[in-house]
Amino acid sequence: MEFVSGFSRKTKQEKRQWLIENVQNWELDFDLFNAQDEGTQKLLDEFSENTIANFPLPFGLAPNFMINGKTYTVPMVCEESSVVAAASKSAKFWKSRGGFQAEILGTDKLGHVHFLYSGDEAKLRALFEQNKSSWLSELEPLQVNMKKRGGGVRSLELVSYTHKLQDYYCLELKADTCDAMGANFINTLLEKLASLLESSVENIEILMSILSNYTTDSMVRAQVSCRVDELDNVYEGMSGAEFASKFSRAVEVARVNPLRAVTHNKGIMNGIDAVILATGNDFRAIEACAHAYASREGEYQSLTKASVKGDVFIFELTIPMALGTVGGLTTLHPLAKASLKLLGSPSAQELMMITACTGLAQNFGAVKSLITSGIQKGHMKMHLLNILKSLGASSQEEMHCKKYFADKVISVTNVREYLNHLRSLH
Repeated sequence: MEFVSGFSRKTKQEKRQWLIENVQNWELDFDLFNAQDEGTQKLLDEFSENTIANFPLPFGLAPNFMINGKTYTVPMVCEESSVVAAASKSAKFWKSRGGFQAEILGTDKLGHVHFLYSGDEAKLRALFEQNKSSWLSELEPLQVNMKKRGGGVRSLELVSYTHKLQDYYCLELKADTCDAMGANFINTLLEKLASLLESSVENIEILMSILSNYTTDSMVRAQVSCRVDELDNVYEGMSGAEFASKFSRAVEVARVNPLRAVTHNKGIMNGIDAVILATGNDFRAIEACAHAYASREGEYQSLTKASVKGDVFIFELTIPMALGTVGGLTTLHPLAKASLKLLGSPSAQELMMITACTGLAQNFGAVKSLITSGIQKGHMKMHLLNILKSLGASSQEEMHCKKYFADKVISVTNVREYLNHLRSLH
């Protein structure tokens, strides 16, 4: 494509026209994906830069999630055909076995002022202790509203990284942002701290002030458990003891083998990301944090654990997660607002628990399939419709194929061959 100058200043229609002129045989009509309401479309256009169209994704529902005794229908945005089905099936499975239990282990978030200091460390620490109280006082006007909601700054520490990089230190701020995601709040506090630090300490160079998405002080745990004998006949005559043992070993494999752990955790994030997208939260931040946490012991490993204690099977997920239910897209995007309403207008903590339970449900469904029928049987059945659409199947052909492949191996090749057979009959 040719170099283009001032692209962001072009109108939406001008951007579209530029694309049409610069891509050979462009045929897609962007208007097919417009919101029907002009106000909604304008809102969507303003969420990002250089927008030329919407990119729709399926908005699905996973019912029957019983969490801490309360039943939810969970909204999920995902393009992978088997994800919502697996979550729904697992939710139904565990609802008859006591449901999910979840708890919040912490809600604090971190931010840092990163700086270089070439002087004596002891002197820096003395200056920090001398100024810490006054610096925190200077932050008070910036957190009046947050404190009214029960949040605000929890701690401020000086951390040295000079053992890793010469002259490198940071101020570490810990704060509770209540139901807000809190990025703007924390970053505002950090930039104020940076100016106070710079004016108070000589031989200092401020590098940057930014929150951290590694939120290990904002943690949630989700768990399911039942008697082992309640797992009898989960799969074709397999005893509960055999199922529980095989399931636990499969999860243990993901703990000791990073090559398996990556796919294992991807399955967890299938469920988590779908809820985060539906509620207008930042799935990229949650992904980055989850995978960093999975590597916290020096080797990447499973985020879930499974065990048998006495006659009880236990499956649990512990994961860092910083979510919000006010501000940002959560209160701007129409479907995000609808998702939160569907969930009963939860607090950020309640949403953390719902999201973690969805990830646990997704992982249970995946591991259950892997140790019994195999992942492809259910996955490819869900994928059959996509294959048929890609091959241009008619509605009648889709009906014949669904019936034919009900008990057969599904692959693109097999579906194509059967479609060709059907078409040869006419």
